[in-house]
Amino acid sequence: MKTSSDTAVSVRPAISNHVERGDDVGVILDSLRSIVRELRIASREAEQRVGIHGAQLHALRQLADSPTMSLTELADRTHTDISSVSVVVSRLVEQGLVTRKSADDDRRRLSLTLTARGRGLIRRAPETGASRLLRAAAHLSDREVHTLAGTLTKLVDGMERGSA
Repeated sequence: MKTSSDTAVSVRPAISNHVERGDDVGVILDSLRSIVRELRIASREAEQRVGIHGAQLHALRQLADSPTMSLTELADRTHTDISSVSVVVSRLVEQGLVTRKSADDDRRRLSLTLTARGRGLIRRAPETGASRLLRAAAHLSDREVHTLAGTLTKLVDGMERGSA
């Protein structure tokens, strides 16, 4: 025969799990807000110190690691889609920080090179938000990175399905 204490015991784990899930969702929201805030602060600092935003500075830093690079290589190194990188590179070219020309070995491929002005800017520039995030992620295990990537992908997919 069930007593009122039996009922209370069987209900408590469900309530406890619900509270823990709510707490975890709160942690997720706070963490995402913190990440966005850190990226925004780093971008604003870059803009104030050297006149370009964080995404442009991140691309410049990647270009600085190689004498020449293709648009596809830069997209891979910045973990960004090629259309977004193309827009960033166009702005960097307009500002005289990057040159863009046909590659010597394949005229269909663009070769990107940092200008002297671009190299000078990098020497004065603060660390980018993206590089801070990547440095922090380097302290995670391969399994943690894989789990986080999969979980965030599911979260984004769920948000996109909800807005359609």
